[in-house]
Amino acid sequence: MTHPDSIAAADGPLAYLNGEFVPAGECKLPVYDLGITIGAAVTDFLRTFGGEPYRLADHVQRLYRSCRYAHIDPPIDAEESMAVTRRLIEHNRAAAGGAELGLIYYVTAGQHPVYAGAAGLKGPPRATYVQHTFPMPFHLWKPLFTGGAHCVTPSNRHWPPECLSSKIKNRNRLHMWIGDYQAHQIDPDAIAVYLDIHGNITETGGSNFVIYRDGQVVSPRRRNVLWGISLTVLTELLSDLGIGFVEDDLQTYDAVNAEEAWLPTTPYCLAPVVRFNGVPIGSGAPGPVWRRVLDRWSEVAGADIYGEIAGSSE
Repeated sequence: MTHPDSIAAADGPLAYLNGEFVPAGECKLPVYDLGITIGAAVTDFLRTFGGEPYRLADHVQRLYRSCRYAHIDPPIDAEESMAVTRRLIEHNRAAAGGAELGLIYYVTAGQHPVYAGAAGLKGPPRATYVQHTFPMPFHLWKPLFTGGAHCVTPSNRHWPPECLSSKIKNRNRLHMWIGDYQAHQIDPDAIAVYLDIHGNITETGGSNFVIYRDGQVVSPRRRNVLWGISLTVLTELLSDLGIGFVEDDLQTYDAVNAEEAWLPTTPYCLAPVVRFNGVPIGSGAPGPVWRRVLDRWSEVAGADIYGEIAGSSE
């Protein structure tokens, strides 16, 4: 293992696991970790612009609110977490040749007290804490910018907030794995958008969903979705541009009759949706308001977001 004080001397990408920087390939959890045995884990994800973690404090604060709700006690506080993030990104960006990075936070409830007994472990579980990075695979999202996304509603519904709060970012996503499979039977490139038990649109497995109509952007109500950091950024950009923003119940009817629809998310910021359940949205091509908002996002982030996605290659 690599002690934090010697991180600068380490070769290759590192991860942070339970208080130490370790080679990324050695960042592993035991099979009896509660994050594996019962999915007792919360997470968050940020990306860099110019090597700087974007909206770092917002992501870390949401992570710690999620931990509090899930009764998971992280071994380090939020300030220490941000310090680890900065050091990890600095090192791993150099190891990745200056590439922009995505960074994952992963915190579990620790080791299962029954299963871990087989390994001779005793005492109450202590939280497992992980940070790791990866170079941003912009080429994967290129088709979203050049052609637009096709969203499909699978038959299974989103977790109701009465069962698990929508406000936390967690790893209990088996229903989304199943829903993605269903959507891909319709279109291998489709993105699943989940309805709630009342038929209202909620979100995808990795982004929020909003529509543009009558001069304003409409988002599903926040009790039904994980309110993304990128959704917050979007509201700020819309305010800059003089475009209204409201929350309301949205159904499939609203999506197919929208002028435009978008996916706000951390990796690629804002993607256009051009079809919903096979029906073209607006002209069936990425819309002008989307591009106007994305260009403003680029100004704020200090990067050419459209260029880094649309111009990417493997």
